[in-house]
Amino acid sequence: MSPTSSAAAVSVSQQLQDASSHTAHSASLNAQPTGFYGHQLPIAPTTATSSCGSSVAESDDTTVASATTAAPVPEVALKSDQVTATCLVRTRIPSEYCDETLSLLLYSNDEDEEEHLALVYGYGTDKNIWSHSLEKPVPGETEKDRRTRGATVPFTAAAAVDANGELQAPLARIHSCCFTGETIGSNRCDCREQLVEAMKRMSDESRGVILYLKQEGRGIGLKEKMRAYNLIDQGFDTHTANIELGHPADARTYKIASAILRDLQIPSVRLLTNNPHKVQSIIHDGVVVSERVPMIPASWSLTDRAVLDRDEYLVTKVQKMGHILDIPNQFLNSVAATANSEA
Repeated sequence: MSPTSSAAAVSVSQQLQDASSHTAHSASLNAQPTGFYGHQLPIAPTTATSSCGSSVAESDDTTVASATTAAPVPEVALKSDQVTATCLVRTRIPSEYCDETLSLLLYSNDEDEEEHLALVYGYGTDKNIWSHSLEKPVPGETEKDRRTRGATVPFTAAAAVDANGELQAPLARIHSCCFTGETIGSNRCDCREQLVEAMKRMSDESRGVILYLKQEGRGIGLKEKMRAYNLIDQGFDTHTANIELGHPADARTYKIASAILRDLQIPSVRLLTNNPHKVQSIIHDGVVVSERVPMIPASWSLTDRAVLDRDEYLVTKVQKMGHILDIPNQFLNSVAATANSEA
């Protein structure tokens, strides 16, 4: 079992409070925390809500009429600054990374022109994860039309509860795409490791969602990310390199992630992240975060190895960007020594 899998989840409010000890310049996350963009954000509740939407069950029934027999799901009133996401298609994806087959959902939205994704474990079962925008009836469509876009036939409803009769909050991860890490195996970051670990954990629970957003390079795009890498090779770190190029240290937003969660009928999550800003942002959008589940680099369990580029990257995210992660002394000392030698 990896360190990530064995790490105990701590209450959100406690971990947000602990975040202030990881960086001298971070404001306290108690009471009324402030996000990276200056807006005031509420502290997360520590218990999950007790209401949710319905789930979708697969069937061999071939009548289009039966696909619309369930009671319609009421539209959710949005805040003025909230985004709407619409699922255009869903398909089944068997993956080498996990035993559980996942559903891949592709989304459009009214915030940008990108196609964002959701990797869902438990779609179409009694897991209470299904897309309102995908499953609602489309006038005039045939059964073949519904099946081609990945909607279920027929549409049915059920509720997922645990042994105590309480609604369960699924695991969720907000993950920004990373060509360099996920496609060509770059050691400059831990993005691929985090993605695969999230997939494995959700597969183990047969329930969960990864919100895969097109925000390469913490929102600055691949070209600018590559330029930042060149600055890092000249002595900058991942934080100062983005700023040197005229960008925020982290230009990402998470409104689209919150919009996809709303569409998937998920009001409460256990969020896999070390980044308190992700927690605060989706709470601001009305999502309940019942737990923040740490993601500890598997490589940090190996004490006898050389320092990698990604170790410096991770240390910088903790020290300068407020991420919540305990740094092993060997990497902290090595990164400090490297910085001093380059100064």
